[in-house]
Amino acid sequence: MFYRLFPVTAGMAALLALSACATLTENTEQSVLVQTVLNHRQIAGVGCVLSNDVGKWFVTTPARISLRKSASPLRIDCKQDGTGWAYEKVDSKVNSSLWGNLVLTAGVGYFVDKNTGAGYEYPATLTVLMRPATERDMAPAPAAGVTLY
Repeated sequence: MFYRLFPVTAGMAALLALSACATLTENTEQSVLVQTVLNHRQIAGVGCVLSNDVGKWFVTTPARISLRKSASPLRIDCKQDGTGWAYEKVDSKVNSSLWGNLVLTAGVGYFVDKNTGAGYEYPATLTVLMRPATERDMAPAPAAGVTLY
């Protein structure tokens, strides 16, 4: 009797192990390079706040920072007094582990990877295009609930 149930039990265990494939094989943290550009020149010493639905990170550019991956967009708010400012949104992209997980687990692992962020990535280099400081006065006010640095 036990010998007949062993293949079924082993198959179920393998399916459960694969149900979080990207979560097991991919990291929920990602290292990105943040750089700022104004008038086609890289600017150093710009303070930036990066945020998504799972955290907030502060950096002075250019810098490499480790942040938590998410399915939600990454918001970038940068400012350097007297020089310029920027406010951008960068969408996350599905990585290949998530698609393999979707196929292998009939969709179960997709929800696990979506919630942990392991199945998503941001671009490895974030180049933020700054606007001259004088333009900020003419810009429309940000939406309610948006934190500007």
